[in-house]
Amino acid sequence: MAITIRSIFLFFFVFLVLSTYNLVVHGQDREERNPYVFEDQHFQTKFESEYGRIRLLQNFAERSKLLAGLNNHRVSILEANPSTFIAPYHLDADALFFVAEGKATINLVRQQDKRETFGLRRGDIIRIPSGTTVYLINKDRKEKLVVIKLLQPVSTPGHFEAFSGFGGKNPESFFNVFSPELLESAFNVKREKIQRVFEKQSQGVIVKASEQQIEAISKEEEAAGIRRPFRRGSEGPLNLFEKRYASESKSNQYGQLFEVAADDNKDLRELNVGVSFANITKGSMTAPLFNSKATKIVFVIRGEGYFELASPQSHDHQKQQDGSTSYEKVSAKLRKGVIYVVPAGHPVITVSHGSQNLELLCLDVNGLQNEKNTLAGRRNIIRQLEKTALELSFGGVQEKEVREVFESQSEEFFFKGPSEQSHHKKRQQQEDQDQI
Repeated sequence: MAITIRSIFLFFFVFLVLSTYNLVVHGQDREERNPYVFEDQHFQTKFESEYGRIRLLQNFAERSKLLAGLNNHRVSILEANPSTFIAPYHLDADALFFVAEGKATINLVRQQDKRETFGLRRGDIIRIPSGTTVYLINKDRKEKLVVIKLLQPVSTPGHFEAFSGFGGKNPESFFNVFSPELLESAFNVKREKIQRVFEKQSQGVIVKASEQQIEAISKEEEAAGIRRPFRRGSEGPLNLFEKRYASESKSNQYGQLFEVAADDNKDLRELNVGVSFANITKGSMTAPLFNSKATKIVFVIRGEGYFELASPQSHDHQKQQDGSTSYEKVSAKLRKGVIYVVPAGHPVITVSHGSQNLELLCLDVNGLQNEKNTLAGRRNIIRQLEKTALELSFGGVQEKEVREVFESQSEEFFFKGPSEQSHHKKRQQQEDQDQI
């Protein structure tokens, strides 16, 4: 009996070890196979309290050498609860803010320029030049404020710092490191007064604001009158959902695209970033497409779906014997909060499924003179090939047959997607295969 119990125990111990090893190895394999996708575990929480939080996405280049082109770009997300104040700070990085949820008032302060105040709402984009002192307030009493930030460090590639001269202990003021006698001379006041000013704040970078404080700030804004953008720096916010940014040629019943190219706006041109917002109707999909120059960082704002991307295996695998490149499919489920990256030249298809539309914010890094090349639809690039080129490219298949494939889709950019039933069946088969 003792031998039987020992054998059973040994069996279960080995089974547990192998199962754990299998989970870890397969988890690592999936992570390595899909370095293009970022979820909650890839964020570092820089600040969190009952009033909100600030999260920083890991460095793209540290995740994979395939993302080395994003070495000097970082992503941060601010979430602030209703009726809160975000304390003043400045960055050693140029920043692009996008308001994903809520409304806010933002104040920008620079040397020799008056303080500039702008009201922000969902869909607004604003550039914050490096070194600009920034503070915000969420005046809404019910809705959370969510701001997505794309940062380009100016000192150390891929690394930036947030500097706060205000507050005291939390956030810590950089004034605290200076010698008292230097501060006395700089401010021309006694050190006791200086200490009283810098020792009280300990609530954090996001603090609760009373109705009276919010009302007082609002009155100051109204009294300031017309606000013009800086003579140097940001031109002020633009709203991506304005009618003039809607792409008529790329919008239909299956989706709508709003876009501002890097070439078409001073702030975006200086950052070399294009911005677009895709609203993919539930049950619909994008055309297979690729960017000519830009690497696309995609944020899932709302909805669910998935994407499939063609990735060359030659990065990490040996080439085929004939020297040609083989491809592997990279895919992932999409839900609110997921971020994925599509490098330049990589064909990708994005699909919306579920109970609501799939909304995507897309930031095209290296976006100057970028072109979106569609591979299916009314004006896909393959339709432009002449007869001989088509027949040679497809191994002698008659031009007519090739054109029947590439010219049957009458829509452009957004199409009707596959049925959800077939999608779920396919996903289950893929998951079962991954577990083998």
